[in-house]
Amino acid sequence: MCNLVITMSKLMNIYKKLLKHFGRQHWWPAETRFEVIVGAILTQNTSWKNVEKAILNLKKEKMLNNKKIANVDIRKLESLIQPSGFYKQKSERLKKFCKYLDRNYNSDLNKFFNRNTDEIRNELLSLNGIGNETADSILLYAGEKLKFVVDAYTVRMCERTGIKNAKKYDELQSFFEKNLPKNIKLYKEFHALIVELGKNFCRRKPECDGCPLKDVCKYGSSSHN
Repeated sequence: MCNLVITMSKLMNIYKKLLKHFGRQHWWPAETRFEVIVGAILTQNTSWKNVEKAILNLKKEKMLNNKKIANVDIRKLESLIQPSGFYKQKSERLKKFCKYLDRNYNSDLNKFFNRNTDEIRNELLSLNGIGNETADSILLYAGEKLKFVVDAYTVRMCERTGIKNAKKYDELQSFFEKNLPKNIKLYKEFHALIVELGKNFCRRKPECDGCPLKDVCKYGSSSHN
């Protein structure tokens, strides 16, 4: 119990430092749960700016709708989401997801999410092109489920701060879920802040000047030129 309290304190200390530096991120930026899902699928291997362009295209064509994407011609979908990159692969994945949701849940996200979290997660992971990070982003941000999202930025931050040295997704996710308060808003904000840290400071080659975690990072007090 003592170790649990100490680890929770360290994690919350990191969270507070990030929050003070970056402010609240209001992530995921979307008007609907379905928009969150589309964004989670399209954001694989690209920047969010590119995803925004693709989603705007869908909105302009009034295509940001599960049934419409499930039934649209694949070439039209490809042209609309082209800004997100890998558009042929992503259009196929998105269309298959939407067809699955329509066929099995009549495109009703309430039916889809109103179930046990692990059951939904296993179902998401069984679908082509949806891995751990995408599935958990959908669960947390669209489904309001207590699943902490792990990405490469999370792994890097944990290693450099000495919080946890683990590269396996499930192991690192379990670490956060065991050592953080069970709070959906906290999970959302913490993940978004880690992403912001990774984009601005905790890169492959760290940029420690001005980093809010400089005093708790092994790079912070050493030269890495």
